[in-house]
Amino acid sequence: MAELERFGVSMPGDLLEQFDEAIEQAGYSNRSEAMRDMARRYLVRRRWERTEGEVVGTITLIYDHHVPGVERCLTEIQHDAGVSVVCSTHVHLDHHNCVEVIVVRGEADEIRSLADRMISMRGVKHGELGCTAAQ
Repeated sequence: MAELERFGVSMPGDLLEQFDEAIEQAGYSNRSEAMRDMARRYLVRRRWERTEGEVVGTITLIYDHHVPGVERCLTEIQHDAGVSVVCSTHVHLDHHNCVEVIVVRGEADEIRSLADRMISMRGVKHGELGCTAAQ
């Protein structure tokens, strides 16, 4: 693990009070842990925005499996993807609805394109792309 560096942060008192309340509710034991997580999230978001290098994401879809061809199309799109589909998990929610979570790895713009194609398909009720970094 890298050596820890200390630095000071100045902010208005009311903002600090809100921050302390929020991190306590989230379960952080101290401000430093919360600040490290905030910095990591910021750097991951920047990596996705710059689309430089490999990123990892999850595509979560809720769809009605009774819509003709929806499952076949979702599978074909994954097979034809320009990114690596690492794995997928399929869960039956009820008689009509399924959730599929697909873990993908590759360039950010290609992953976004894949997610958009899947989310906009007929039969998909809701979809979301979760973004993180490979490292």
